[in-house]
Amino acid sequence: MAAIAYEDIARAPKALLHDHLDGGLRPQTIIELADGIGHPLPSTDAGELGRWFVAAAASGSLERYLETFDHTVAVMQTAEALRRVAAECALDLAADGVVYAEVRFAPEQHLERGLSLDEVVEAVLAGFADGVAEAARAGRPIRIGTLLTAMRHAARSQEIAELAVRHRDTGVVGFDIAGAEAGFPPTRHLDAFEYLQRENFHFTIHAGEAFGLPSIWQAIQWCGADRLGHGVRIVDDIAAAEPDGRPALGRLAAYVRDKRIPLELCPSSNVQTGAATSIAEHPIGLLRDLRFRVTVNTDNRLMSGTSMTREMALLVEAFDYGWTELQWFTINAMKSAFIPFDERLAIIDDIIKPGYAVLRS
Repeated sequence: MAAIAYEDIARAPKALLHDHLDGGLRPQTIIELADGIGHPLPSTDAGELGRWFVAAAASGSLERYLETFDHTVAVMQTAEALRRVAAECALDLAADGVVYAEVRFAPEQHLERGLSLDEVVEAVLAGFADGVAEAARAGRPIRIGTLLTAMRHAARSQEIAELAVRHRDTGVVGFDIAGAEAGFPPTRHLDAFEYLQRENFHFTIHAGEAFGLPSIWQAIQWCGADRLGHGVRIVDDIAAAEPDGRPALGRLAAYVRDKRIPLELCPSSNVQTGAATSIAEHPIGLLRDLRFRVTVNTDNRLMSGTSMTREMALLVEAFDYGWTELQWFTINAMKSAFIPFDERLAIIDDIIKPGYAVLRS
């Protein structure tokens, strides 16, 4: 079978569950916003700045990777800047063929210039609405749900959880915790997760990226996560092939697969942070073969110099995937979205399946 062309992958309808707003800014936007507030940057040339972000993020260390956000967060401290960044995010995703996206951000990181938490959320939601409307006018319809993230090293998770529920009817569809995993277990935020469960609200947890199985186990069995942000280290609970040729799943891995807990895998990002050595050796191949609920995501498009089209193209090259696999990843993501079932089904039946049928013809 001939490899699928990049331009054809670009045309495919895509669903994205794990994308950070502050990790996807346009370099030119960063330059313009930084100039307005006097924030120094490594470069004021858009091309050079974009390359700097990718190189700085490719250190193999999650902690170093997270340092690149100092520049993006610095320019996202006013309602106008947040609205612009969110609108451009929607437009960029739509231009890449994404028909459904959940984009996350941490409101507590955008308070330095006097905004309240609610004002931060309202600005981002307004920006997404702007971008969605403009994309629709351009013939690129996209739906965006927003996830509010609490930082796992801080102590505001209950407050952010209540903020998310407060805005659940205006575009916020879920909650998340993020940041360095080591030393900051998800159980520190148990009150927030218990509150969200009482409110019948969805949440995902960054787990199993830089830290291993204990982080995944806590996220699921103590905190009740609906999905795993990354979750790539679940492979540590899968042993080498047995005599009959089948890998042996440990109890946690078997539980994750049996319960169809979605894995928000981010191949390029995982290679940058050292969670995987290369795309070809990324556990996504094994996890897909074992039929875990695998999804493909961008994580931070700026830092990884990537897009959903690029992530899929890399998998096609590494694993010889075809339209069947790409559609499977896409439907997995849509099944796992934090919007109502009938709305998920409509996107699958009315947009994703017909879109892939055209590409196969």
